[in-house]
Amino acid sequence: MTDWNADLYLRFADERTRPAADLLARVRLETVRHAVDIGCGPGNSTELIVRRFPDAAVEGIDTSPDMLEKARARLPGVSFRRADVSAFRAEPPADLIFANAVLQWVPDHERLFPRLMESLAPGGVLAVQMPDNLDQPSHRLMRAVAAEPQFAARIGDANAVRTPIPSVEQYYDLLQPHARSVDIWRTTYMHVLPDAPAIVEWVRATGLRPFLEPLAEPERAAYLAAYTARIAAAYPPRVDGRVILPFPRLFIVAQR
Repeated sequence: MTDWNADLYLRFADERTRPAADLLARVRLETVRHAVDIGCGPGNSTELIVRRFPDAAVEGIDTSPDMLEKARARLPGVSFRRADVSAFRAEPPADLIFANAVLQWVPDHERLFPRLMESLAPGGVLAVQMPDNLDQPSHRLMRAVAAEPQFAARIGDANAVRTPIPSVEQYYDLLQPHARSVDIWRTTYMHVLPDAPAIVEWVRATGLRPFLEPLAEPERAAYLAAYTARIAAAYPPRVDGRVILPFPRLFIVAQR
């Protein structure tokens, strides 16, 4: 896929940062020498880490040049570099590896999560938050519109870009042999947005990308029109005209 659009992503910065703050609140570390924000995006989650652990050496990694540019402008005192999360190893071992809304894009968690645990210093914490929303109307309707004849041949198997994450039980069994403690929970946020097109704008920055990128501009406009119409039916306006977007997320805090 082409580069991420940091400006589009940041249109809902407060809503996207809230789960990162909730995740960091469950990290029971008093001091951190070395912290890594993997999939740091535009630095909104990295900023939380810097504020919580001001004496730590904090670095952020991401694959997106646009996201990294925004992160460096936001936090000029932090080291940001381009790197692939799927092959990441902390050098030196980290006291905190923080992964907010990134690992759902990375395959093979059976190998990835133990490797991340191995990158922790003794007593270090792996803190992960992942959207768990592929069965929500917002994402089911992406696939439904993509399957329509006028789009199917061009879009192909966009579902392969992001597959369902394992269950809570599977993550527990995967992490427990490598951890002294594993804390897992699932929360559904209820985001109040202005209208159905705002939901479309939200997902255009993330989940819609693999569906839109194969399309030429006229096809893209047609896909967005069909998708927006379905979103409007699935998320009807409330008494004040606004809509509510339920957004399930899975949280994991594992201490080595």
